[in-house]
Amino acid sequence: MSTSFIRTLREDPADAEVASHRLLVRACYVRRAAPGIYTWLPLGLRTLGKIEQIVRDEMNRMGAQEVHFPGLLPADPYKTSGRWYDYGPTLFTLEDRKGGDYILAPTHEEMFTLLVKDMCSSYKDLPLWIYQIQTKYRDEARPRAGVIRGREFIMKDSYSFDMDDEALGRSYQAHRDAYERIFTRLELDYVPVNAMAGAMGGSHSEEFLLPSPVGEDTYVRSAGGYAANAEAVVTVAPEPVDASEVPAATVVDTPDTPTIDTLVALCNERYPRPDGRAWTAADTLKNLVVTLTHPDGTKELLVVGVPGDRDVDMKRLAASVAPAEVEIATDEDFEGHPELVRGYIGPTAIGPNSPNRRVEVDQDGNERLTGSVRYLIDPRIVDGTAWVTGANIERCHVLNLVKGRDFEADGTIEAAEVRDGDPAPDGSGPLEIARGIEIAHIFELGRKYAESLGLTVLDENGKARVVTMGSYGIGITRVLAALAEVHHDEHGLTWPIQVAPYHLQVLATGKEDAVFDTAQALSQALSDQGLEVLYDDRRKVSAGVKFADAELLGNPFVLVVGRDLARQGTVELRDRRSGERRQVPADQAAQVVGEVLRQALASVPDGRPA
Repeated sequence: MSTSFIRTLREDPADAEVASHRLLVRACYVRRAAPGIYTWLPLGLRTLGKIEQIVRDEMNRMGAQEVHFPGLLPADPYKTSGRWYDYGPTLFTLEDRKGGDYILAPTHEEMFTLLVKDMCSSYKDLPLWIYQIQTKYRDEARPRAGVIRGREFIMKDSYSFDMDDEALGRSYQAHRDAYERIFTRLELDYVPVNAMAGAMGGSHSEEFLLPSPVGEDTYVRSAGGYAANAEAVVTVAPEPVDASEVPAATVVDTPDTPTIDTLVALCNERYPRPDGRAWTAADTLKNLVVTLTHPDGTKELLVVGVPGDRDVDMKRLAASVAPAEVEIATDEDFEGHPELVRGYIGPTAIGPNSPNRRVEVDQDGNERLTGSVRYLIDPRIVDGTAWVTGANIERCHVLNLVKGRDFEADGTIEAAEVRDGDPAPDGSGPLEIARGIEIAHIFELGRKYAESLGLTVLDENGKARVVTMGSYGIGITRVLAALAEVHHDEHGLTWPIQVAPYHLQVLATGKEDAVFDTAQALSQALSDQGLEVLYDDRRKVSAGVKFADAELLGNPFVLVVGRDLARQGTVELRDRRSGERRQVPADQAAQVVGEVLRQALASVPDGRPA
């Protein structure tokens, strides 16, 4: 410790939001270089390396082969695939001195595709699984939680290349099984959930989430086995209803109703329902105006309609409109749209209901709707349902506005919040909501990249066939942060032995030469057994500081050489995770402690099925 590049902090960093961020900085695993960008220090690199090795072991065990691409990439493959545009401002772009376009790699699908195109020509070359562990770059708008969501991060990404969808299914399952072995070996709880493919594309994808209250992902699961990221949940739409008995739509005066609750209260006071039931928030139709920024930079105003008892979930909305980016409309966005009466927006002046809507055809024959803002609604708003909603007149709403009778929409959109108790799309029961940290994401890509980049091989009949691909990522730096979130207490980190920077920390707590001589000898003897030992040999540091540092750093075992050496001829072995303490004769300590550590290493899960 006296010569190690380790400088612990007693105070939490000012920008720390979660335990992993706070402890990784204080324990000298990382230091912030810029928002979302971190320098990895010796302790952090040791732990990262152990996580990487477990990942590498399981990828190699399944038959994948490792390669390594550059992080600085030419733009042309990404322009060809469309992701130069789809990624939007998330993509780091730059020019070289000759004016050529380059990117800092957000992920490497295009490069893997081109590599296989260059080297493989026959069905005999497939299936092929190749992977890398490499740094990625994404210009996150809001980096957060230390290394959980950064702008530079380390990822293991692997890719499968097959002849057809059936073979892709086998490759996908092989990767899924390997991921389960990896997380079992890391002692990380995980939940595989259905997910949105986003800019990656593909027909099917799953995320592996670590259940955590600090996670940025909301997911749902049912007792019957359904599990999905909230962004990917498909609303169970009710059947259309008979609206023949619903009264005609009526515009009514509704002053001083800035919220759904005040609107409901006023309607119950002034406009009671003829059937005697009270109006509720579920009877109202809320219309939110947002601005979409498409990858080519063009902007579009969009109105999203949801039942008034639910809020719009901006992450679900963003997933539904990707690759466009979405923001709440501003005052400037409303200019030029007098039909949008803020606070009183209703369907009758927007979407296909607008009298100003028309279809224009450009010189290439493409049709474009103009004259009204596009209107998309929640799938629960089915034909025959009646609503209280804006009348597009100041201080006025309309009662009994019926979908299919009085208004239509341009389509449906998954944007409303998902709630506890909502029905699972597969009929497996009510949904339960939880939060999690995304630690991996796997995709059945299909032929998107192979087709755009011309990856074909000759089949058994000599005919060119487009290759079918899969993509599989694990966030290495996210996994480290996730482990820190799970494995810590009020004093510091509590790493599992398989990822801890050292197996054992030896503390010399005293001033006598005998204490330091014994601690030095034990450290050397244990190191000679192949164990990883960090020896705190600082002579001018108090025992209290050494204990605090050892607890903060989180190595799984601590061996204390101190006052008991002279009194009883013993040293103390502490288990950082269980809190168990054990007195060991100093002359037997190398043997006893070595055996304890070897047993701990041997008890680490190997990831194989029981």
